[in-house]
This record gives sequence, C-alpha cells and structure tokens, in this order.
Amino acid sequence: MKTIKTFKKVLLVSLLPCALASTQSIAANIVDPLVSNVGPESDVPVAVQTLRWHMLDRDFNSLSFRSMDTLFDTRQVARAGDISKLVKSEQPMDLTYEYNGETYSADEFLDRTYTNALLVMKDGKIVYENYLNNMRPDTRHMGWSMTKSITSVLVGIAHEEGRIESLDQPIIDYIPELSDSGYAGVTIRQVLEMTSGVDYEERYDFANPGVAAKNHILALVKNVARFADASTSLERKYEPGTVSEYKTIDTAVLGWLLERVLGGANVASYAAQKLWEPLGAQQNGFFIMDGEPGVGREFTGAGFNATLRDWARFGQMVLNEGEFNGHRIVSADYIKKSTHPVLPEDDKMGGYGYQWWTMPNSNAFSAIGLQGQFVYIDPDTDTVIVKLSYFPQEEMFDLEEETLTFFDKVSNWQTH
Repeated sequence: MKTIKTFKKVLLVSLLPCALASTQSIAANIVDPLVSNVGPESDVPVAVQTLRWHMLDRDFNSLSFRSMDTLFDTRQVARAGDISKLVKSEQPMDLTYEYNGETYSADEFLDRTYTNALLVMKDGKIVYENYLNNMRPDTRHMGWSMTKSITSVLVGIAHEEGRIESLDQPIIDYIPELSDSGYAGVTIRQVLEMTSGVDYEERYDFANPGVAAKNHILALVKNVARFADASTSLERKYEPGTVSEYKTIDTAVLGWLLERVLGGANVASYAAQKLWEPLGAQQNGFFIMDGEPGVGREFTGAGFNATLRDWARFGQMVLNEGEFNGHRIVSADYIKKSTHPVLPEDDKMGGYGYQWWTMPNSNAFSAIGLQGQFVYIDPDTDTVIVKLSYFPQEEMFDLEEETLTFFDKVSNWQTH
C-alpha cells in the first residue's frame, strides 16, 4: 500500500475560478472568453454567469459566500419541529497564539484571517460566538467542501437503512453508467475515502482548462451539464485503494449514488428528514444546483449552505459520535471510521477519512471548505469550532496554516 498522497493545497484551490487566470473586469454584457469558449451556449443570464465566474474574488467573496441563493437555483433542506437548544456560556476569549514568530490576540485573528463568523463550543456549550461584516445569526453561509462531510454522513445513514447493501460493493452496481470508466472495479468505500484512483486532477487552470476546469464552467457557471456526468468518461490513474487523491468528482458520484438509492426522493429532502430535522436546525439549509434547471442535481461536492449555529449543531453531532438532540442520526461506528485516516497520515499535512480531514499528531479532525470554511472537532478537549471566512485566493495556504494553529490553541483553552 502506498504512502498517503494528501492534497490540502488542492483542496484549497478546488473550484478556483478565473480570478487566477483572468484579469478582465466584471461586465454586464460580456461573458469572459474563458467561459464562452467552453461547451454550448447557456440560458443563464450573462450577468449571472459573470457573477458566478467572479464569486471567489477577494473584493466580492465576503458577500457572495452568504448570497449563493441569489446566484444559483437552489434546493431547500427544510427544518421542522422544535429548534434544538444550544446552551450559551460566553466568556472573553483572552488567549493569544503564536504564528511565524509573532504573537497575536484572538481579536487580531478575526481580521487577519478574513472572518465572517466564528463560534466555539466546549462541553456542548457555546463559549464564544461572533458575527462580522453584516453577518447575522440567520445568515446562511456557503460551506464549499464542508459539504463533503455532510454527504458522507448521508451515505452512512443510507447504508445503515439498508438502501446501500455494503460499502464494499462496486459503485457500478448502483451507477452502471460508470461501467466503462475508471470507476469500474472501485468500491463505494474507496469513493468515500477518495482512493478511487480515477484520473481527475483537481486543477483549475482556466487559461488552459483541463477536465476539472471545464466541468466547473459547464456545471456551475453555465449550468449546461451535471457535475457528476464527467465521471462517466474518466480513466484510471492509480489502483483503487492505494493512493488518497482529493477530487470533488468522487463526492459528486456519492451524491449520484444517493439519488439512485432514495427511491425517487432527492438528496435535499433526504437530508432534511434524516439530518436537518433530527438536529433541530434553526434555519432551512440549501444546496446550490448544477446542470440545467429541472434536470440538475444538488451539488453534493461543495454546494451546501447553512447558518453558523446549524453548522455547529452538525459538528456537535459528529463529536457526539452520531447523536444529538435526543436522536441517533448515524452510528458511532460510522463516525469513528469516517474521522480516522484511511492511509498513513503525513506528519505535517495529516490525512483523510470518509470525506473528513484528520489533523497530524492529534485526534482532531475537520470538515474544510474552500477559502476558509471549517467545522473543526477535537474529541480530546470536547471542542467544536466553526469558522466561516472569505480568504483571498492568493493567501489561502498561509491562512489555513494560521487558522489551524489558532484552533489548536482554542481547543486547549481553559474556560471557566
């Protein structure tokens, strides 16, 4: 078995738009040539395509990350019933942390790392909660690839309900359309682990677009194709189960799997019934939709939006090994397997479980989304940290490192 090949830098550039490849200004009447030259014409208004094309830009993303329902068709993940109570025991976060030889306060961290909102739970209680930049408790913020961890939980639930007979079944048992692709011979578990071995490099070089960049344009900017459809033509790169290589297409395939086993229901309604309602969420969540209106699907790889507190409820459920609000949502065994590295961890970069990042030399793990989205969980200190951010693309790698340094300090913060 090969040593794990972790791709946190790839994670942080996944869904990277044209801001790295194009310096053209946003124009209401002109679609960027890097968009218009890929695939067929789109019925999406030009102005909307342009906004999607620039949604990660540093001068726009603080707003766009909490306004996704104005840029995309969406599908609600409805809340229902009583809102679960989150006990609040707030106290000043008077800690400091060191980064690159300098000492900073918690307040300085908020500005240094482009924070829209931050929440810390310890021992099941909120000890810190802060909203910035006109964020509010009812604002739903894009999670980007934190969505992958939600998709993982939904797959676990579907398996435990018997909708999926075994995680070690070939994925083509449920999606025969993949039979002539690199996914032939790959198990559902290997897709969860991102050890599928398919050849899909998570690079978004729009000046010379490869399969991932073209897929982003077709599915999410122009809405003329489904994101998961690219999986049917992928070839094999590695023997399945041997190399961990981060790729959003794997999670999109898991979303396709869920569609197939739900008996006509969609992923959003299943998430509402099996996850959002039992959590006692305070607000509807929503997925952005890929593909053409009416035939697209929830973007299960990176498209879920929720409030700060509802992200925290999800994190606390996982910390509780699948229980929350008086409900057993998914088994403790599935959570344990999901949040431990599949292959040996890298001493500096950590590892990967079932759609969760594991922290090196620690029992902590995290859902991590593009440009600074985190649900960080440390079972050893009973800590959940949710950070919703707007990292500039050119600073992402350093900002992730600083954020995880801060999280480690907060995890060990002794509250009263």
